[in-house]
Order: sequence, then C-alpha cells, then structure tokens
Amino acid sequence: MNLPVVALTAGEPAGVGPDLCIALSQRSLPCRLSVLGDVQVLAARARQLGIAVEFVAGEAVPEHRPGTLHVRHVPVAAPVNAGQLDRRNSAHVLALLDAALAGCTRGAYQALVTAPVHKGVINDAGFPFTGHTEYLADHSGTQRVVMMLTGGGLRVALATTHLPLRAVADAITPELLDEVVRILAADLARRFGLGRPRIAVAGLNPHAGESGHLGREEIDVIGPALARLRAEGFDLVGPLPADTLFSRIRLDPCDAVLAMYHDQGLPVLKYASFGSAVNVTLGLPFIRTSVDHGTALDLAGSGRAEVGSVVAAIEMATGMATRDAASQ
Repeated sequence: MNLPVVALTAGEPAGVGPDLCIALSQRSLPCRLSVLGDVQVLAARARQLGIAVEFVAGEAVPEHRPGTLHVRHVPVAAPVNAGQLDRRNSAHVLALLDAALAGCTRGAYQALVTAPVHKGVINDAGFPFTGHTEYLADHSGTQRVVMMLTGGGLRVALATTHLPLRAVADAITPELLDEVVRILAADLARRFGLGRPRIAVAGLNPHAGESGHLGREEIDVIGPALARLRAEGFDLVGPLPADTLFSRIRLDPCDAVLAMYHDQGLPVLKYASFGSAVNVTLGLPFIRTSVDHGTALDLAGSGRAEVGSVVAAIEMATGMATRDAASQ
C-alpha cells in the first residue's frame, strides 16, 4: 500500500509543538510523516523529555516507524527555550508554513497538519497574522476557505472566523453564506464521503431573531440565502436558534452544523471533544488539518502535553488523502 505523505509543521518552537512531534516519534501512524522544523530544537526537546529518537533526513519520506522521525530542517533564528517566546523566531514559524505550502503545491505532500503557533508574538515581530486558516488561504491564492472543527461526534463549520464580535453581523452577507455552504457541502462530499450532506444552520441572534424582534438578519439575509440554496438541492435546516440547535440534532441528526461566528459553535464542540478535536480547513487546493489547542507554553518541555488532538489530526488527514487518491 502506498501510504500518503503527511507534512507536520512543528509550530511555535517554544511551545508544545516540538513536544508533540517527539511524542509522535514513539507511535505507529498510518502514513509517511515528515516534520518541518529545526532538527536541533527537536533533538534538544527530546533530550529534555528523556525520549530517544532517531532523526531521518532526505527527500524521500519513509513509512513512519516508532522510534524515528523524518525531519525537513528549517532553522530557527535564535536559541529556543521551552516556554519562552522569542519574536526573532517568528519568521521561522512562517517559513515552516511556506515550505509546507510549496510541498503541497508540487505534490510532495498529500496533506498538511499544523502544530499550534502563537499569533501574538508573530504580530509583535511585525508580521500581520490572524491565523493558519487565513494565511494558508492568502498564500495559496484561495479566495474563500471554511474553518471546520470535528470531534465528539460533531462537525462544526464557521461562516466567519477570527473577527471582533461587533463586526460579525456586517460580515454575514448572502454572498458569504452562498460561498460557505457550497464549499462545506462540496468538501463533505469529496473528502468525507458524504454524498448529499445535511447541514443545520444556526441563526445569528438569540432565538434566531424571535421573528424579527431580536434582529432581522435571519429574515433579511440568512433565511433567503438558505432558501435559494435549497432550491438548488442543498439539504439545509435553519436558521435555527443556536442555544437549542445542538440539542435538536441529537434527535434529528445532521452531517455538520454551520455556526455564524467563532464562539457560537466551537464551545459546544470543544466541550464534547476536549483534547481530541481536529481543525480542518475546507476549500483549499490541498488537505489541511490541525490541533484544536494553542501553544500551551506552560506545558512545553514538561512531558505533560496531550497528544490526542495531533494524532486525530494526522489520522483524519490520512483518511482524507486516501479518499482523495481513490477518487482520482
């Protein structure tokens, strides 16, 4: 079996990203894994954790074997101490993403998994950066992507991502909803094997606007956009009140939930799947998954970093890549 090659960016070098990479070196994985990071940083973290790892280099990525780790070396700019951010290494973090993008574009990698980065220190270094999702979209020339988290038996996609709450209502337009639903439905079909996915859509306002008494976005924007898409054959339910939506779908299951903003749907999913959820970027010309947590600076180098989310991200990316290959 020709296993897919999965690239894993090591993320913020002072955070738990290197810890996760070292932990993965001890596991069996259903892919050929290539870590993009500084090999000296990884070796130092392995020594700090007391884990023996054989680091493998070279263009060819072998099948992953416990005790080994294939690394594509991308050097840091400044010495790394676990738990201590250094803005001088922000360019290194972005260089990891650029190298992964280049590899995905030329077909060297069949999927990309990203370890967490620290947005604040990247911005402090003078780089405008709002997150992996936006960066990968911009640098791959993708006009619209959709952020979706999976876990706990749920898939939750977002109409808007990293926006201040006061900006959300203005961002939700008929054009946005049309594009997001099409991307969500297409990737659920292509990469998750769901032929005609059923999508439950949340309203924006409390009680989905209470017939216009608590806001008119459901009447003027969301409802009409969904009606037009239904007329084309999309299986959409809503707009539904967000506070009861997740209870409703226990009785009337769906394949995914579309929330209007970041903190509307993700708290429920993260509660249901703490430590094992996966972030998926839909709409990119390549497969990308990620962990559902941050850099956890206080855990870096401690041996207490949880590996469940990155394992789930790799397994999901591998499954998506395998399904992609089978459909071609």
